[in-house]
Amino acid sequence: MSSLAARSAQALRSTARRAPRAAAKIVAKPAQTASYSLLARSAVAGSARRSTVETARGVKTLNFAGTEETVYERSDWPLAKLQDYLKNDTLAIIGYGSQGHGQGLNARDNGLNVIVGVRKDGESWRQAQEDGWVPGETLFPIEEAIGRGTVIMNLLSDAAQSQTWPTIAPLITKGKTLYFSHGFSVVYKDLTHVIPPADVDVILVAPKGSGRTVRTLFKEGRGINSSIAVFQDVTGKALEKATAIGVGVGSGYMYETTFQKEVYSDLYGERGVLMGGIQGMFLAQYKVLRANGHSPSEAFNETVEEATQSLYPLIGEKGMDYMYNACSTTARRGALDWAPIFEKANTPIFEQLYESVKNGTETKNSLEFNGRSTYREDLAKELKEIDEQEIWRAGKVVRSLRPDYKA
Repeated sequence: MSSLAARSAQALRSTARRAPRAAAKIVAKPAQTASYSLLARSAVAGSARRSTVETARGVKTLNFAGTEETVYERSDWPLAKLQDYLKNDTLAIIGYGSQGHGQGLNARDNGLNVIVGVRKDGESWRQAQEDGWVPGETLFPIEEAIGRGTVIMNLLSDAAQSQTWPTIAPLITKGKTLYFSHGFSVVYKDLTHVIPPADVDVILVAPKGSGRTVRTLFKEGRGINSSIAVFQDVTGKALEKATAIGVGVGSGYMYETTFQKEVYSDLYGERGVLMGGIQGMFLAQYKVLRANGHSPSEAFNETVEEATQSLYPLIGEKGMDYMYNACSTTARRGALDWAPIFEKANTPIFEQLYESVKNGTETKNSLEFNGRSTYREDLAKELKEIDEQEIWRAGKVVRSLRPDYKA
């Protein structure tokens, strides 16, 4: 990416001018007829099952625990309507990491005009080719993809967005739409220096999960929950465009938010109960069990295995109260007694975490670490340390005992 950042903006403008808009339509279509997913199509064809995409629900206002919110659903955009709405647009996926992979393949399968822009001959270029993107047809260097695209989907990493913005920004010309899947770069502009041009729509579709999950749920005919937001509405149709593209990239339903609220909640959640907090709590509980003479297998089973394989799925399916009711009376009583104690102990930590997100500390830390020349090596070292913790070494053996285990 450094070679791209080093090029002059003038050279990039020239490249963009040489790529006529008409060329954007030279896009290879998927071999199969486009649809919400392969599984959804087979479900529609089969008489024994009925696909969720056939259920007509649509945009509605729902009461979430006393607060009215608007929810946008995939059924608002039947496939023919979606394809017609975006027929004159070319979605340019910039970056082919987790989100670029998932969103790009979903949009392509939905029959939309999609191209990918990455550093030529790099690892992402190779991966994109393996997924069927064709150099010169649907796969281009970043600057050429931006020139050909009408919707510029900046799915580079947060650090890369900051590093490449000086050379990318001049190519985001009037009439294009600038798309993000995270509010990070725009909200923390004082640190990232990402300031969108004033004459383009700026929208956000933020899937609530990894790009791999975005792809998996799409292939299952379901669709991921996403947040949508408008930062800048020049055309008066930015929200409509965001909902359409959100469906195009694999969303099943979407909630409206703001760029700022999306990034605050995202950074806060992943550092808390989604990832950081759960690793810390798992490790603490495991260590106490081991210190009191419990075996590695028993400590892991009582800390991680039962949680992820038995209890958490119940919460996801029916809620916390349902999970409590599905447990023994002894487990239920103890959980109800100790939950307020954990809440009281953890609330100050979560308050501290939210403030760290709000004041930009987390952003500074992320940009500094992810911008290092030794980023990959440093990250590999940290992940190796987690992998070598006894709890996760024991976990590998426990997982191998599952009947559905695949090496």
